[in-house]
Amino acid sequence: MKVSESGLPGVLVIEPKIHSDNRGYFLETFNAERYLSAGVPDYFVQDNLSFSKANVLRGLHLQHPNGQGKLVYVVEGEIFDVAVDLRDGSPGFARWAGEILSAANGLQLYIPEGFAHGFYVLSETARVAYKCTAVFDAAAELTVRWDDPDIGIVWPVRDPLLSKKDAAAPLLRDIEPGRLPKFRAGP
Repeated sequence: MKVSESGLPGVLVIEPKIHSDNRGYFLETFNAERYLSAGVPDYFVQDNLSFSKANVLRGLHLQHPNGQGKLVYVVEGEIFDVAVDLRDGSPGFARWAGEILSAANGLQLYIPEGFAHGFYVLSETARVAYKCTAVFDAAAELTVRWDDPDIGIVWPVRDPLLSKKDAAAPLLRDIEPGRLPKFRAGP
């Protein structure tokens, strides 16, 4: 397993070792001991699987309080996956990192608490799996507009298919700072 920084502190790109031959392939999607030594929590309390069609964009989502760390990977298809630092007071506030994740490349993205998450489907369909460090809390959910100019994500699309919630999401500047998670420096 190889682990590298994404350009945002704490957001990790994980490349599991893929064992392949003429029959297909095998890879380990999570191992508590190995992932913990790489900086990924060893506790997850909820697993999610989403299915999306081509041109779908989901995000940008986070929850605060009760923040969720997410370990994201693709079971089928290909996506452009994005994390955005939304921790008020962070040196990386409103910066983003993106990575192409696919069933073929096996890459994973670990997104810590305090970061928004979103993805765009590049393939005909995609099944995206993610492990979460906290259970979903609808009352704590926060959505930020996918094309917020103050964040400036370079999405590979201009007119994606969005949910009503995502289409109506506010710009970051319109969200009360007290609603955002706080940055905590330290180890």
